[in-house]
Amino acid sequence: MKKVITQLKPYVPEKTLSELKAEKHLSKLVRLSANENPYGTSPDVKKAVIDWAYNQSNRYPDSDATQLRALISEKFSLDPQQLVFSVGLDEMIVMLSRVFLEPGDEEMISTPTFSEYALHAEIEEAVIKKIPILKSGQIDFAKMLASITQKTKLIWICNPNNPTGTVESVADIERFVAQVPKETMVLVDEAYIDFADGNSASAMKLTKKYPNIVVMRTFSKAYGLANFRVGYAVFSKEIAEEVQKTRLPYNVNSVAQVAAVAAFKDQAFVQDVVDKNRQQRQLLQQYFDENDIFHYPSQANFIFFKYPQADDLAEYLLKNGYLIRTGLAQDWLRITVGTDEDNQNIVSLFDRYRKIKKIIIIKSLSWYKK
Repeated sequence: MKKVITQLKPYVPEKTLSELKAEKHLSKLVRLSANENPYGTSPDVKKAVIDWAYNQSNRYPDSDATQLRALISEKFSLDPQQLVFSVGLDEMIVMLSRVFLEPGDEEMISTPTFSEYALHAEIEEAVIKKIPILKSGQIDFAKMLASITQKTKLIWICNPNNPTGTVESVADIERFVAQVPKETMVLVDEAYIDFADGNSASAMKLTKKYPNIVVMRTFSKAYGLANFRVGYAVFSKEIAEEVQKTRLPYNVNSVAQVAAVAAFKDQAFVQDVVDKNRQQRQLLQQYFDENDIFHYPSQANFIFFKYPQADDLAEYLLKNGYLIRTGLAQDWLRITVGTDEDNQNIVSLFDRYRKIKKIIIIKSLSWYKK
C-alpha cells in the first residue's frame, strides 16, 4: 500500500437525512449543505428513465455516450472528440490527477476552494501550492503566475468558486492562460456556471484556442441529477485522446445517460431553476447586507458568509430543521439557496437566533454588573 494513503484524511460524507432526523428527533429536515437543486429534475427525466429501464436493463452502457456527446457538442459548437465523460466530476478529478501528476510534481490551487483537488494531488504524491484569494474573494492570478515553476503541472480554477461563490470573467481567465507555460494544464471547474448571471464567464470556447485548458461541467447542480452522477470535460482533441485511455469502459451507466439526455433537452426547466435561484439568492444576500453579515458576492446556488460562533448558529438551524455546511473555515458557513418557503424560514430563524443571543448577552452583562 502507498504510504501516502495511510496518511490521508478521507472525505467524510454527511449523515443521511433519516439518520440526522432520528438523532435530533426532528420530523422535518431540509438539507441546505450540499448545493443540491431544491426544484428536482425535469419531468421528462422520469418518463425517459422508466421507459428505458423496462426494456434495456440487461445491456451494457454505450461506452461513448454517443447521444449525449452529440447534444453537448452541438450546443457548444465543439468537436465531439473533445469530450470525455465521467461519473460526476469526482471521477474526472481522479482521471486528471492520474494523467498529469507524478510524485514531486506541483499542483496549484486558490484557497479556499473545493477540497478534492488537493486530495487527489496528495494521492499522486504531488506538492500542493495554495494561493490565498484576494480580499474581494477573487483569484489572485498575478500571484499564481509568479508562483509557477517548471514542476507546476496543474492549476485549478473553480468558477464560480466553491465555497465563495465568486466568479471570474472569461477575459481574466484567458489573460491568465495566455501567460501560463504550455506544458502546465489549467483546469476550469464550471460545476456552478449555469447559475452565473448571463453565463458569460464560461471558458468553453478557450478549449479551441489553448491546448492546455480543460473545462469541466456536471449535471448534478442546475440539471438536478446529483444522484445519477454524470460529468464531462472539454479538452483539446489531442489531450482528450490521452485522458480517454484512463477512463473505465462503461463508467457512466445507461440510466444516467438517458436521464442526462432528457434533462439536457429540457433547457426551459434549467432556465426556470436558474431564474428561481437568482431571485432567492438576491433576497438572501440583501438580508445579509441589511443585517451587516459579511458574505462574498455569490454567482452560484450557495452563499458563503461569516458569522461569530458559526457552529453555534449552524446547530441552532439544525435543531430547527435546516442543515447547512460547516467546517470550511473558522466562523464561516455555506448555505445552499433553497426555495422561497425555506429561505423565508431561514430568515425568520436568523432573526430569532440574533434576538436570543442579544438577550443572553444583556442578561450576562446584567449578572456581571451585580
